[in-house]
Amino acid sequence: MRGFPAGVAVLTVDVEGERIGLTVGSLVSLSLEPPLVGVSISRQAAMHELLRRAGGFSLSLLAGDQEEVAQHFARGVPPFAHWHGIAVRAGAAGAPLVEGALGWLDCRLGGEHEAGDHTLFVGEVVAAERGRGGPALVRVGGSYVSL
Repeated sequence: MRGFPAGVAVLTVDVEGERIGLTVGSLVSLSLEPPLVGVSISRQAAMHELLRRAGGFSLSLLAGDQEEVAQHFARGVPPFAHWHGIAVRAGAAGAPLVEGALGWLDCRLGGEHEAGDHTLFVGEVVAAERGRGGPALVRVGGSYVSL
C-alpha cells in the first residue's frame, strides 16, 4: 500500500482542554448523503481513546507545502510542545484547525468499527470549509509529495 498515494490530513480533538493532533493518511469519503468520512486509528495511539471521549473530531486537509506540519503531528511530539509553532483556530467541533490548509471538516463521531489493530472511526460531517487553492500534500512510497 506504500505505493498507493494517500491524501494527508491532521486529525484533531479537544477533550476538556486536552488537545491532540495526529497526521493521518487513512481519510476516506464514505457517503455524500449524509456526508460521512472515515479514518483509521491504531488502538495503541494516544489519539484513540481521546477521540472516543471527545465524541467528535476535526480534520485539516493539508496543502502541498505543509509537509513540516504533517511531520510535526506524525512524530509523537511531547504534550508541552505539541502545538508550539503551529498556527491554529477553533473549529465548530471545538478541536483546533490547522491554518493554511486546503480545507477543514468538523465531525461528530457517528460510529466505530474494529479493523485488525486499528479502529475505523466514522465521522458525520457537521461543517465543511474550503481553504486556499493549490496542490494537496500526498504520501506515497514513504515520502510526502505535492500533487
